[in-house]
Amino acid sequence: MIYKLTLKEGVMKDLSKLSNKQEDLVLKQFKKLETSPQLGDYLGNKAGYNLSGCRKLYVDNKKIRIVYQIIDDKVIVEVIVVGKRDDMRVYSEAHKRLN
Repeated sequence: MIYKLTLKEGVMKDLSKLSNKQEDLVLKQFKKLETSPQLGDYLGNKAGYNLSGCRKLYVDNKKIRIVYQIIDDKVIVEVIVVGKRDDMRVYSEAHKRLN
């Protein structure tokens, strides 16, 4: 089954902050998510933010995180945030975008 990939508002801005190489690697992972959305690890409570129902996927030797959710009843993978793994800011931003 092929899932439709959608991007939350702000994800394009997230991508623009990455290097061209990193952006290409993220886009390749987006393609993989369309056919295998279960690739990522489950998130729960991260850095004090409840992200249950979301998953994370790493890119570029774990330097970049993609946080997304699967909406099975609509056959959609929704990317919530893409960001550097340097700190927990990516989880804070994911929480904001979900609420």
